[in-house]
Amino acid sequence: MSRLDGAPSSRLATATAAKVGSLVAVDIDGVRVQVQCARDLTPAAGDVLAVVRFGGLWVATGRVYAAAVSLGTSGSAGPNPNALGTSGSLPVPPVETRSYRSGGWRTDTTQVVQGEYQSNGLHTGCAFYGAAPRSLVGATVQSASVVVRRAGGGAYVAAATTLWLVTEATRPSGAPTRTLSTAGPVLGVGAQSLAFPVPVAWAQAMVDGTAGGLALYDADGSPYARFDCIREWGPAWTLTINWSR
Repeated sequence: MSRLDGAPSSRLATATAAKVGSLVAVDIDGVRVQVQCARDLTPAAGDVLAVVRFGGLWVATGRVYAAAVSLGTSGSAGPNPNALGTSGSLPVPPVETRSYRSGGWRTDTTQVVQGEYQSNGLHTGCAFYGAAPRSLVGATVQSASVVVRRAGGGAYVAAATTLWLVTEATRPSGAPTRTLSTAGPVLGVGAQSLAFPVPVAWAQAMVDGTAGGLALYDADGSPYARFDCIREWGPAWTLTINWSR
C-alpha cells in the first residue's frame, strides 16, 4: 500500500506566521513545515491548527482553542525548545500548473503537457512553486522528490519524459526559462510516481532563490504525454524537500 493510499494522520501545530497565499508556516513535532490551508481558513501567527497529513501533503483544516497558545512537541500546551529543528521535510504543492504552447499559455487546461499532438504546437508543461521553498533559506537540501500521475492522452503505454529546471517561481507572461534537464518519469496512462527523484542541486536552487519550478519538455515533440494537475488529483506535482541545518 502506498503512503497516499494509507490512512491520514492528524495532530495539532502552531502557526509561526500569518498565512501567505494558500500556505501557512507551522511547527509540527519540532519541525517547521509549510502546509496548505483549507478554503476560507486564515490563520495568524500563534494560532493552534488542526493539521492532517495525506501522504506527503499537510493540510490545515481549522483553528482550535479560544486564543493562541504554544504547543510542545507532544501536542500539549507548553514551550517548544526545538521549534526550528535541525532537519525536516517540506512538502510544497505547486502554486500553479500550466502548459506553454506555440507562443502562449493554454487556458483550456492546467495539466502539465509534454510534446506535440497532430501538429497543434509543441508544449512545455510547467509546475511553479512560488515562495515556499525560500522558507528554508540557509538550509542544505539532502534529497527531493515530486509526486506525478499520468493522465489520458497520447499512447497508452509508458512514455519517457524529460524533466527540466525552470527559473521562474510563478508563471511568466512569455515562455518559461528552462535551464537544466534530466530523465523524467516514465509512466503509462493512469500510472503514478509518489516520489520521483528531483536532483538535489535543483531543489537547493529553489531554496536559494535562483530557480522556481519544474517542466516537462522534449524538443522533438515526442512522446506526447499529459500529467494530472492539482485540480484533478490533490497531491499532483507536490515537491518534497528533505533538508538539514
